[in-house]
Amino acid sequence: MEKKSTIFSYIAQIMIVFGFAMLMLNIFCIIFGENAKDFSALFEFGNVGIPVNIVFQFLCVSALIVFFRFIFFTDVVIKKMAIWLRTIGLLMTVIITIVGFIIAFHWFPVNMWQPWVMFFLCLVLSFLGSLFVMILKEKIENKRMEEALRKIKKDEERIV
Repeated sequence: MEKKSTIFSYIAQIMIVFGFAMLMLNIFCIIFGENAKDFSALFEFGNVGIPVNIVFQFLCVSALIVFFRFIFFTDVVIKKMAIWLRTIGLLMTVIITIVGFIIAFHWFPVNMWQPWVMFFLCLVLSFLGSLFVMILKEKIENKRMEEALRKIKKDEERIV
């Protein structure tokens, strides 16, 4: 699945997830902050900032996502499972975790449908964006491997 990682690679992954989450939250803060500040803890300061406790909650969610990714996408815990089952398992675990944080920390009112629609829309867009990046990365890596293989074959033909 993936090569051996160090604690620093996991911290880097957490920071990438956290950075993306903060970028998206700041964009939403600018767009929806003023209108949502009266009913959402996320937008308590309107469009001028994000409360520190929310930032640390997002850092915690980011760490959990990377932990779940470790569980589902390494062979350390789950030895044999199809990639599509791993992806579904990760996605479901992440959704359950984020819903738990939404409810526990009152990120938005759970009895309103509009925030839930926006949440799931953002989740789907983030998932599709990640999927696109993964596919693009795999294509680039495959192309490099093909070029290296061609070079090896060419060198072998020259030797023979």
